Order: sequence, then structure tokens, then C-alpha cells
Amino acid sequence: MDRAEWGPCAARAAYVTKDGSEICELWHPDYHGTGALSLARATVPAGEQTRLHRHVCAEEVYHVLSGSGVMDLGLRHFVVRAGDTVHISPGMAHRVSASAEAPLVILCCCTPPYRHDDTEILS
Repeated sequence: MDRAEWGPCAARAAYVTKDGSEICELWHPDYHGTGALSLARATVPAGEQTRLHRHVCAEEVYHVLSGSGVMDLGLRHFVVRAGDTVHISPGMAHRVSASAEAPLVILCCCTPPYRHDDTEILS
């Protein structure tokens, strides 16, 4: 498999999603022409948080690559750190906060693939 098939972040500019996290798409059918999911690296700067939001259609899985913080998932609030994986059902309100010490870096898988118009900001 050559680099064009797996799409390194350097091939496309990172962007900020509606929830406020910086995203680097690793795999998205819009760029790669195939697949029923998207995979991205999301970064939340140290001491900051994403906006509370939900996805109408998309199911997400977050896997924390580095850093730590707090995940708000529905009515639950819990610490997340490198190695943790969180499942987010469609329609579930969520946000994540990075600790003050370091950025929170998350691998984010969405199915169907991430779309801005599937994101509803709640606060």
C-alpha cells in the first residue's frame, strides 16, 4: 500500500470541526473514494474543551492516543487518558476537555463518515 492509499495528514490541511477540535483526516471516503467510515486524529489544546454536541446519524469511537482529560457523555463525566476507548452512540450528547498539562490527542472513528451537517451544537 503506498502513501496515497492511506492518506497521511500532511497530504491535506487540518481543519477545525463545528465542536472546536482540530481534525486531521486519516481516512475519509471524500478523499479516498471508498469506505463507510472515517478515521481522524483530533487534538484538543491543553486546558480547552470541545463544545457540547451530538451527531444525528454518526456513531463514534474515540481512542485516546496521548494526554488526559474529562469526557462528558450524556449524564456521565469521567477521566480519560492514553489507552482509553469510548463508544458514543448516535444522538448522545458529548464533549471532551483536555487537562491543563498537555493537549488531548484522540483517534476518532465515525460511521457513517464525519460530516459537519451531522453535528448539532448543544451549548
